[in-house]
Amino acid sequence: MRGRLASIGGRESVLSEGWNLILTEPGACAVPHDIPLSAQFIPAPVPGTVAAALEKAGLFDRENPEPLNMKDAWYLCRLFDAEPGEAILRFGGLATICNVFLNGQEILFCESMFTAHELPVTLSGGDELALCFRALGPRLSEPGPRARWRPQMITPAGLKNFRTTLLGHMPGWCPDIHAVGPWRPISLVRRDPVSIDNVSIRAVLEESGAGRLSVSLRNNAEDPAMLLRCGGMEQPFEKIGENHYSAILKLSDIDPWWPHTHGTPRLYDVTLVFDGEEYSLGSTGFRRIDVDRSADGEDFALLINGERVFCRGAVWTSADIARLPGGRADYEPFLRLACQAGMNMIRIAGTMAYETPDFFALCDELGLLVWQDFMFANFDYPRNDKAFLGHVHAEVEEFLYGVQASPSLAVLCGGSEIHQQAAMLGLPMEFWSGPVTDEIIPAIAGRMRPDVPYVPNSPYGGAMPFSPNSGVAHYYGVGAYMRPIADARRADVRFASESLAFAHVPQQRTLQRHLDVPAVHSPLWKARVPRDRSASWDFEDVRDFYLKLLYDFDPARLRREDPERYLDLSRAVTGEVIEETFAEWRRKGSGCNGALVWTLQDLLPGPGWGVIDSTGEPKPVWYATRRAFRPVQVVFTDEGTNGLDVHVVNETDTDLDLELEVVCLRDGKQQVVSGNMAFKLAARSVERFASTALFGAFFDTTYAFRFGPPAHDASVARLRSLADGAVLAESFHFPCGRGKALHDANIEASLGRDGDSWVIDLRTDRLAQSVHIDVEGYRAEDDWFHLAPGPVRRVKLFALSDTESDVPPTGEIRSLGSSRRIGVTG
Repeated sequence: MRGRLASIGGRESVLSEGWNLILTEPGACAVPHDIPLSAQFIPAPVPGTVAAALEKAGLFDRENPEPLNMKDAWYLCRLFDAEPGEAILRFGGLATICNVFLNGQEILFCESMFTAHELPVTLSGGDELALCFRALGPRLSEPGPRARWRPQMITPAGLKNFRTTLLGHMPGWCPDIHAVGPWRPISLVRRDPVSIDNVSIRAVLEESGAGRLSVSLRNNAEDPAMLLRCGGMEQPFEKIGENHYSAILKLSDIDPWWPHTHGTPRLYDVTLVFDGEEYSLGSTGFRRIDVDRSADGEDFALLINGERVFCRGAVWTSADIARLPGGRADYEPFLRLACQAGMNMIRIAGTMAYETPDFFALCDELGLLVWQDFMFANFDYPRNDKAFLGHVHAEVEEFLYGVQASPSLAVLCGGSEIHQQAAMLGLPMEFWSGPVTDEIIPAIAGRMRPDVPYVPNSPYGGAMPFSPNSGVAHYYGVGAYMRPIADARRADVRFASESLAFAHVPQQRTLQRHLDVPAVHSPLWKARVPRDRSASWDFEDVRDFYLKLLYDFDPARLRREDPERYLDLSRAVTGEVIEETFAEWRRKGSGCNGALVWTLQDLLPGPGWGVIDSTGEPKPVWYATRRAFRPVQVVFTDEGTNGLDVHVVNETDTDLDLELEVVCLRDGKQQVVSGNMAFKLAARSVERFASTALFGAFFDTTYAFRFGPPAHDASVARLRSLADGAVLAESFHFPCGRGKALHDANIEASLGRDGDSWVIDLRTDRLAQSVHIDVEGYRAEDDWFHLAPGPVRRVKLFALSDTESDVPPTGEIRSLGSSRRIGVTG
């Protein structure tokens, strides 16, 4: 039985205490009374997983996981505090095959971890609640509907027949930690005689700029007096059917909700007034989302409130793969770091798991768009299995109901790489699609969230579904396929819902605390390097390719002769690739409308795909994404014999008075040519300037003509605000490669205070590449950045949660081209 209970007209208590976990052999115990008295009882957190309970008891090592889907897992709880009488048991999510018993009698059989259940029960006092999560492993080899293909990335093939997360089943990058247990809350609900449920909320921003809020609900009271209140306005409910009521509130003077890079994510409280009492229905925002596919239908661009938005961000994995948590406190550190990095979109891929409404509430507040895949990926899913399709209907409806008022929900997608998997195996187009993603999901989405665009699959469009020059792509030309960075332009990427995967090296402090082994050479290190199953290379090989390309060093020799320098170059290079690639995609004239990097966070500490490590610490590459994603930005593009172009981006809703300066440096310090100009940059616009236009004369900025030896080794573009002189952005270009511009810079650093914050003022005598600020207990505002000679660069320090900010910081500063260590002391 499923249902939708509102918190109005009832009392809910979460059953989080008093649970014990018992592991038994598959099928050994049919009912709770079969559990032997000699069994080991392990205290278990609920909501939670078997992995979390065992880990807390010291019986599970997430870095060397034991299979968790080969035993039955029993959760037992005695409801001593529950009063006798009628009640409803609510199960938010049970992973995955579960029998539920009350006082020894089975009351529920669950086959999907993605559906909730609400069961009416009669309690007698001191009742025993028992859940048995049956071993999924043995069932994965059972025959099911025949598939037309088998994916390489996910094992075993039988997973396609069960509604469970693919986390833990993707060898090569994901630890084998299986999702088992009551991963979402279990609660007991007592309904009052008068109750309100089936609350439906829809917020629409009309083209006129007015907001329209529609709320419908079911109320079993006799002639209830109800008002809908929002934005200082209110509207009475009208009866539209038996116990069914509706109100439509029009708001003529509202502020639209925007992604934070383009405006303010304005939210409005929605309140129900019932018999004089106020009940919160949460908050919502008013925004309009459209997709521009261009005249030829090949494009994919999101228009928010009529404005084209360049979407950038990352793909979400999990806040904790062992616990699979769903609370605000678990999501917030990662989502705030995403926001601070200038990301305006997060994608939840079909290989992961649905997140809770708390996730979307945070994205609503922070102004982060959410691209939501439904949890279908790579497999040829059953087409005619009625039970399976019933689970699909249930999970899609429940997910959409939970996020019905979230303005951050920007794209709904049927799943991940299903079309691509079939196409790459050589199957014709008629084999790519199926009823789940092409019929069932879009029909439900169109009914429940008609304001959100739908994409059948990711990637999707073009002659092949993975062709980047049409529709939505997974672009790895730069990255996995080791193409030169110029391929980012040549591929004509329209929208990359995932891209630019590398084995990003964490900060040294993270490695010392969590993976203190020889980099690259240790098997423990290599186990953390992601790889595509069956490939002869891994993503460390990919990173090394770009290290050679950008710096002209032999990675193997560096690893052998100078491992510390190798690691620092590895930390720098992936950020350099990302900055240069996004410069191509954000330049004036680019056909790219957005790109998301793979992934936001790692699942274990080490050189994984994440730009944030699993401990929550930003990796060096995170700072590069922060620079690449700035709403006000300046970037160089190398146009060969056309010279070096400078592109200035203003995504804000305000015109800006700016000064652009371009300087070319010899030996990293001597200005051989320079120029500047002041101009006004209109809101939400991009302008392009030829560098030579600032100089007033020819200069071989790209070293394309090669008349003699290079006259310079670096160019610097600096964008200032004329209002206050603040430097808004910088960009760098290296005509002969970064390796030729590594200098033994003399950096001067001084520690001081700016209000309540500690700051470091930096000055250098010559260009210093990838300056790293390593201060114990603090996180620098920027890190691994290039520092050019000239004005003082001030970097703010942020105290970590366990640091006393009154204590002066201590640490050191270093750069790639120098062996110097500059001490920082208070």
